[in-house]
Amino acid sequence: MGPKTPVTEGDFFRQPLREQINLKHPLVRLAELINWDRLGVAMSESFVSRKGRPATSPRLIAGLLYLQHAFDLSDEEVVWQWVENPYWQVFTGETYLQTEPPIDPSSLTRWRKRLGEAGVEELLAETIEAAKRAGVIKAASVKRVIVDTTVMQKAIAHPTDSRLLERCREHLVKAAARHGVKLRQNYNREAPHLARQIGRYAHAKQYKRMKKTLRTLRSRVGRVMRDVERQIDAVSDGSRASLQELIGRTKRILSQKTKDKNKLYAMHAPEVECLAKGKARTPYEFGVKVSITTTHKEGLVVGITRRLRAMIRRRSAIEPAIGHMKTDGKLDRNWLKGALGDAMHAVLCGAGHNLRMILRKLRLFYALVLIALFFAVDQRASAR
Repeated sequence: MGPKTPVTEGDFFRQPLREQINLKHPLVRLAELINWDRLGVAMSESFVSRKGRPATSPRLIAGLLYLQHAFDLSDEEVVWQWVENPYWQVFTGETYLQTEPPIDPSSLTRWRKRLGEAGVEELLAETIEAAKRAGVIKAASVKRVIVDTTVMQKAIAHPTDSRLLERCREHLVKAAARHGVKLRQNYNREAPHLARQIGRYAHAKQYKRMKKTLRTLRSRVGRVMRDVERQIDAVSDGSRASLQELIGRTKRILSQKTKDKNKLYAMHAPEVECLAKGKARTPYEFGVKVSITTTHKEGLVVGITRRLRAMIRRRSAIEPAIGHMKTDGKLDRNWLKGALGDAMHAVLCGAGHNLRMILRKLRLFYALVLIALFFAVDQRASAR
């Protein structure tokens, strides 16, 4: 059962939204440039409801994701601002003014998972076609591109050894309680105190005491891990895989050294890397590296492609686009989980950048029309 738009009896007596707003508004014109039917067909497999109520409209979800990344908003902010902004409601296909949120903000997370990387790539591709229809780029512009890479930081705390060890212990203790594993000792009082002491010794530059306390904390975490590992056979088969994965990550953190490669910097995000930027203020950034491809002239994001050596001198032109995606968009920090979340977030940031470029041109055109009308009225008044 696909998405349906229910019509109630009271709707026949309500005034449509398009009769109450300015139809020359940039968002209204942008909605007319996007081929929503093609997006609906491309995303139809993710929006089939096999039981219960009908699925949500593909245009609503696509529109909310567009608005979220175009205006740098969280899931909660984009849903509640949708209620307050009639132009956003028209952009997502509403006919009448709505006074309640269309979906729960938490459901956007589930819709992103259902769309996957292929679904968000369709969203990016449609922004490129909309840019062509709006005249932002020419059809031949996509033949010459610029490629560069940047760091997309993940939402993790600074990975100190004491913090990583304490997080390992906390995860092991919670997992043991959840699966019915009885521990000899969980160190719930001693381990947090040791982690605090390590931070104080480091601040006071008492490194011998810090290293000694760190060894004590490492031994406590190792005891908890070995206690869970000894009893893992008593856990049900369905839960054993997740527990083994947790033990494997704990072993990596216990054994890794300062100069090791492929270190683990977060328990919940094993894909995070430490990338040296060479900046005085932030010499290292923790996240993943993403490749960004823009058109050679206009700077519209078109996706990822292989590197072209002939364009290396033009590479600096992509830096403003990266800066805008980090300051005006959501590329500065990724809150989505896993490698799939990294790929989806990067593509949606590119779609948001393209929408901002299209809206900028539509606003400029709208301002020029208003100026022309003002001068025409002024000339008529002076002629009289």
